[in-house]
Amino acid sequence: MDKTFSAVTGLAGTIRVPADKSIAHRALMFAAMTSGTSRITGSISGEDVHSTKRCMQALGAEFSETAPGELTVVGTGWEVPEEADLDCGNSGTTMRLLTGALAGRRGTFRLSGDASLSNRPMLRVAVPLGLMGAVVETSPGGRPPLTVRGSVLVPVDYTSAVPSAQVKSAVLLAGLQAEGVTTLREAHASRDHTERLLAWLGCRITRRPGEVGITGGPELYRHPGFELDLPGDLSSAAFWFVAAVLAPEGEVKVEGVGLNPGRTGILKILQAMGADLQIIPTAQHPEPVGTVIVRPSRLTATEVAGAVVPAAVDELPLVALAATQAEGITVIRDAAELRVKETDRIAVLAEGLRTLGAKVEDRPDGLIIEGPTPLTGGTVQAAGDHRMAMTFAVAGLISREPVTVQGWDAASVSYPGFLDDLKKVAG
Repeated sequence: MDKTFSAVTGLAGTIRVPADKSIAHRALMFAAMTSGTSRITGSISGEDVHSTKRCMQALGAEFSETAPGELTVVGTGWEVPEEADLDCGNSGTTMRLLTGALAGRRGTFRLSGDASLSNRPMLRVAVPLGLMGAVVETSPGGRPPLTVRGSVLVPVDYTSAVPSAQVKSAVLLAGLQAEGVTTLREAHASRDHTERLLAWLGCRITRRPGEVGITGGPELYRHPGFELDLPGDLSSAAFWFVAAVLAPEGEVKVEGVGLNPGRTGILKILQAMGADLQIIPTAQHPEPVGTVIVRPSRLTATEVAGAVVPAAVDELPLVALAATQAEGITVIRDAAELRVKETDRIAVLAEGLRTLGAKVEDRPDGLIIEGPTPLTGGTVQAAGDHRMAMTFAVAGLISREPVTVQGWDAASVSYPGFLDDLKKVAG
């Protein structure tokens, strides 16, 4: 499906974005692993999270919507069938976390996904799990589908070649099933949603700079269930942060959004570029939450590299878009991970922005963007990637001529209500 976006005179209003899907994945998964009944509230939407729900149902958990925006989960104590075929859809989070969670369960589990997921690298999970004694069989090239054969696991001290919350989470979930302490080390800290939630649920987590450890044990599986109100997704909110910064006038307020330090790289980058934004914390546990207010701003170029990259990896396409309107040359590097997302985001983004009139050079691990350059409009391809679709939609809001996004329906993977929220602030 194609969708065309035109320039706006301003953006103003207050919105609440869908629940953070990174946290929602984990909340649904962990609720299914407990031995009790859990209640999870928040706007859970998007195909990715429903892939996790579908897989956990196939593994024996029961889900029911007891009220609008409220989901009740009856857990299994992580007693699972000895054989299961699990369709992870487009969700790499579902596949990688379940690979670790099932590595110590008795049985044979086949994990598959759509065409996009089937091209994503899985050796980064299979290798550390193999060191723990897991049997994880990949398809040629280390890609999905995967077959996991439950094994007796041993703890490992592993240094991840690529800072990745999904790899870390898979190892920690396997570590729950090993006798002893499993340690995961990273050069730059990745998102910590898994260890926050596991610690909140009573698991024995230790955290030091550059590493996290877990002591194996049944704490999660014996937990009687929990209640959790999911924060809004910062990655979804980021589209409005950048749209508001680039808009001619107005003010956009995003309420109830997650402010996990491992996710706020986009806010730090925008502040470094001169964005006028205000952060108002409202809650802290198990995840920090607050309100972010953003106003139109004159931006200057910056360099994005190192530790801030894992904290903003999904939002870097939006940083590149903002850079097209910033004074000077913005450099994004250390971001090769963008090439193995739902699509090669560096290539798709560079091609799309150049089509719209931007001055962009793509590098193996990032981008160089010269600004400010007016965007002239045109037709761009989302390439089946939800973040590409919505990034180009935001570009359309500031382009001289309309921007048509081919493959717009990809946006439903994470933010099916994007167009409704756009009407709220642009209407």
